[in-house]
Amino acid sequence: MTIYDYKVKDTEGNCVSLSDFEGKVLLIVNSATECGFTPQYNELTEIFNEFKDDGFVILDFPCNQFGGQAPGTGEEIKQACRLKFLVEYPIFEKIDVNGENEHPLYKYLKSEKTFEGFDAEHPLTEVITGVVSQIDDDFENNSDIKWNFTKFLVDREGNVVSRFEPTKDLNVVKEEIKELL
Repeated sequence: MTIYDYKVKDTEGNCVSLSDFEGKVLLIVNSATECGFTPQYNELTEIFNEFKDDGFVILDFPCNQFGGQAPGTGEEIKQACRLKFLVEYPIFEKIDVNGENEHPLYKYLKSEKTFEGFDAEHPLTEVITGVVSQIDDDFENNSDIKWNFTKFLVDREGNVVSRFEPTKDLNVVKEEIKELL
């Protein structure tokens, strides 16, 4: 299996094959519109706009598993992101990224790149570590998605090359994207 073998649904329920994005550099993110990390939408939009003409795409998967911070339907979330954050990249149907109903795409992504820790320099690291440790006291030793805005970077050949926790400085993410482009 490769990333291109997976299918996802858009907010209208249409099936989309990730093979449609073959040859592009992808940043796959699980998002939420009411999270402490939601301001990342602004930076992600800037990164997307800077590199979209170079073969870069962000694939956004809203997820309501972390504190119920992605309320509403997928279509409502998409419209809010378009209006509030000027998001132009694809936003897909709301999915689960962990647990019994986790989407197969996320099972694959987590098998390719596991959790390596939160960025100690980020101002929300202490808070997020406290919250996550209450949910999963063994969180440091498994590949589960820990919170909203975890990102996976995929190269033009479909290889998952990096995983970024929500505390990772987006300038670091941007530099890795530039290297792949």
